[in-house]
Amino acid sequence: MDHNLILQNIFIYPIKSLGGIELTEATVEERGFRHDRRWMLVDTGGRFVSQREYPQLALLGVELEEEGLRVFDRKNPKNAVVVTFELAQGPVRKVVIWDDEVIAVSVNREISRWFSDFLGFEVDLVLMPESTHRKVDPRYAVNGESVSFADGMPYLIIGQSSLDELNSRLESPVPMNRFRPNLVFSGGSPFLEDKLRKIRIGSVDFQIVKPCARCVMTTVDQDTAEQGKEPLKTLSSFRTVNNKVLFGQNVVALTLGKVKLGDPLIPQKD
Repeated sequence: MDHNLILQNIFIYPIKSLGGIELTEATVEERGFRHDRRWMLVDTGGRFVSQREYPQLALLGVELEEEGLRVFDRKNPKNAVVVTFELAQGPVRKVVIWDDEVIAVSVNREISRWFSDFLGFEVDLVLMPESTHRKVDPRYAVNGESVSFADGMPYLIIGQSSLDELNSRLESPVPMNRFRPNLVFSGGSPFLEDKLRKIRIGSVDFQIVKPCARCVMTTVDQDTAEQGKEPLKTLSSFRTVNNKVLFGQNVVALTLGKVKLGDPLIPQKD
């Protein structure tokens, strides 16, 4: 087993499908890192909107400020809006994310209008309250975990070596942000994460539960919102299992606490 594995990057994506934020440390909670995918944009029917259909969402950057999130248009950074952490004025509404229907709270009409103006159609920014428990698929849950508005799992881990291996096969290398991980580690062989089960990062224990199937979102350039065929085309040539293109591993937290950059990642015995 490879040793000297180090936590290299920590990312959160506070508003689903918008820009990510790189952190130096993060608080590990059951449903994901604190603030990770606790907000989401939904259409008039309550269904989530994502870069799969609307790649221009990549042009909305997000910054973490003391009082909340600052969302801005990357092409016109002065066009911005602040979503304070405690802001969720209602009403309470049902929203749909994949096969799940859950209770969320509309944040604020003016803020939703800002997003609607940017996208050119009506959307509502909603917050997942602590009282909402969206359960992880029982086939993969360890302790009946709940998850945020992430696609299905609280955490996603990828080894830097895996991206390096992929990039060695691409004409134009892609950055890690195409894959929207929460945890990136350095050291080890390519796709080592596929072989790991229980791991400890710093003082927090995690369990790797299933490979992550990748979609068209990986083909969206997170800086320009332009869409191509890579890296999905190349990835599919050597990482396809049962018609699914796999890259990275989904993870649940077994204990809570904090992780920080430079923490050792230590494989544990099952």
